[in-house]
Amino acid sequence: MSQSSEKKDLEVATLAAGCFWCTEAAFSIIKGVERIEPGYTGGNIPNPSYDQVSSGETGHAEAAQIFFDPKVISYKQILEIYFAMHDPTSLNRQGADVGTQYRSAIFYHNQQQKDVAEKLIDELNKEAIFDKPIVTAVETLKVFYKAETYHKDYYKKHPKEPYCQVVIAPKIAKLQQRFFDKLKVPL
Repeated sequence: MSQSSEKKDLEVATLAAGCFWCTEAAFSIIKGVERIEPGYTGGNIPNPSYDQVSSGETGHAEAAQIFFDPKVISYKQILEIYFAMHDPTSLNRQGADVGTQYRSAIFYHNQQQKDVAEKLIDELNKEAIFDKPIVTAVETLKVFYKAETYHKDYYKKHPKEPYCQVVIAPKIAKLQQRFFDKLKVPL
């Protein structure tokens, strides 16, 4: 079989769940996720920098594009992991990260993604999975800007930094327990 016939048809999910370092680290351990790009979306200026987005004045959210193989993991399963890895009931904040740049938002690429996201949010709210209603926005993806290269694989490169130890590591541990069957390399 040639390499070109082995090429996978990947889908893309664009998700904002607070800090994109957390989102990238969380999805990097999931089977079927082939690549993750941290970046910015949902704002009002082109090509923003990290400093501009961090100011909260551009309207962008820190987000990640998750490239996944739908033959291995579905978009709905990606969203189930997304809802488990952050607090979707907290408006414009995740823990100590406060501001619209840390909002919970799903940026859909097509009508099917929008429908799946809205249906799942309705189901989770009806099941009262969380103590409060989900405030995750469901918005059309207009444009996604890749973050500066030093953000790529941040957790993998800096696992001993305090933010990584205190914020990201516990999220990874929680996902490893809850989604054991979805891990690339079971522990």
